[in-house]
Amino acid sequence: MSDLLRQGAAWLATMFKSHATHTVTYVRGEQTVDVLATVGSTAFDVEKSFGVESFEARDFLMTPADLVLGGVTITPAKGDQVKETIGGTIVVYEVMAPGTEAVWGYCDAGRAMIRVHTKQVGVE
Repeated sequence: MSDLLRQGAAWLATMFKSHATHTVTYVRGEQTVDVLATVGSTAFDVEKSFGVESFEARDFLMTPADLVLGGVTITPAKGDQVKETIGGTIVVYEVMAPGTEAVWGYCDAGRAMIRVHTKQVGVE
């Protein structure tokens, strides 16, 4: 019997990529790659010694196979950047998450898409 959930997740990733994405630039050091990404967000509540601090990440959902730098498929790493053009302005986001949270994760059991957490750090 085929794995219908895995097939469904792969189909959904294809639909997202075809109908709900725009091009962003993924940056690691001097290397860049343009990828199609869907924009989302994740709200985190992080316990601090003075209470709870809220952190809202701008997330980029993309196909992991598209993250190729220097001929090698990579996984997102803290400190990498994503550049997104919004209204003619290039907005720069750094790959990060609060506390010990992972900076990226798979969106589905079939690993068809990943969600990369970022925070805006500037504009160009």
